[in-house]
Amino acid sequence: MIIEPRMRGFICATAHPKGCEQNVKNQIEYIKSKGHINSPKRVLVIGASTGFGLSSRIASAFGSDAATIGVFFEKPPVEEKTASPGWYNSAAFENEAHKAGLYAKSINGDAFSDEIKAQTLNLIKTDLGQIDLIIYSLASPVRMHPKTGVLHRSVLKPIGQKYTNKTVDFHSGNVTEVSIVPANEEDIENTVAVMGGEDWSMWIAALKKENLLADGAMTVAYSYIGPSLTEAVYRKGTIGRAKDHLEATAFSITDSLADINGKAYVSVNKALVTQASSAIPVIPLYISLLYKIMKEKGTHEGCIEQIQRLYEQKLYTGKEIPTDEKGRIRIDDLEMDVNVQYQIAKLWPEATTENLPKIGDLEGYRNDFHNLFGFGFVEIDYKKDVNEMVLIKSILQP
Repeated sequence: MIIEPRMRGFICATAHPKGCEQNVKNQIEYIKSKGHINSPKRVLVIGASTGFGLSSRIASAFGSDAATIGVFFEKPPVEEKTASPGWYNSAAFENEAHKAGLYAKSINGDAFSDEIKAQTLNLIKTDLGQIDLIIYSLASPVRMHPKTGVLHRSVLKPIGQKYTNKTVDFHSGNVTEVSIVPANEEDIENTVAVMGGEDWSMWIAALKKENLLADGAMTVAYSYIGPSLTEAVYRKGTIGRAKDHLEATAFSITDSLADINGKAYVSVNKALVTQASSAIPVIPLYISLLYKIMKEKGTHEGCIEQIQRLYEQKLYTGKEIPTDEKGRIRIDDLEMDVNVQYQIAKLWPEATTENLPKIGDLEGYRNDFHNLFGFGFVEIDYKKDVNEMVLIKSILQP
């Protein structure tokens, strides 16, 4: 079938298998170009199909020849209907890994569930024995709690008072004002239940109980802070409360792993175009301005550049891992550069529908968004017929 993008707000209803494959290949080539990374050889990535999780799996496999198990919840293809982009990303990753002689298997299902945890643990026991590194990179808006059966939904809301500021519809380029009503306590609790650290802790406890964590095992979860400009809707909002919980969980996990010399860290990463960030009011406008400035300074990074730098310059230097005063690894340093943030703060009040294409990088934002779904790659002829029925060999089909 010929596959074209069908946009619905911050979601694209289609994905292009060849474009997703190209995205994965581009990231692999980048990692190869940077040379060997002295990182672990047995890696579990929870949330492995897109964004930082996918890049972490690629960096582990093609940077240090690691065996990887990826857990994700993606929609497989059916006749005349495409899979979700994460499915095609994972299929492409496995194909490239197997071609390179690397172990790579995937599990598709709800990572919050006891069933998928048990399936993953059994696979590790059978194939790898133990795990050296666990990347936790889930980005789901909902979570069915495995113990209570309660379905929790996260919300994007400020706390305490209504929030009003500028935002941009990145499809049309229209800069408008948006107002968001404040969260109530139930909103906050639900968001923490979905995006906080409880499930991360459950994963590590399950792995440890079955003796599947190697001595010195490390686990890393990803977070974001951002500038004062966005903090009312992000870091001081419901999402921020969940991130606070995630970051606090790192300390409790580290305590629980003391007997095996294990450590848990939270890495604070740079703002990037993702499905999740595109749904947050204000953030698309902020990223448009950020991209323009960082590209002009030559400091812009995508997911793979961020993760490669995290591995090479922070996690696996042979020295003590550097953290901030709250114990977090900071790989958002280039974004939070004082001069970069000063320029954004100066441009923010001036941003309009008319001048944003000039003072910001709206086109770059759109291109990155299309890339998420396999569109916009110059190497791909999108007028060609493609087979949407791409399968992942390691996943048992119904």
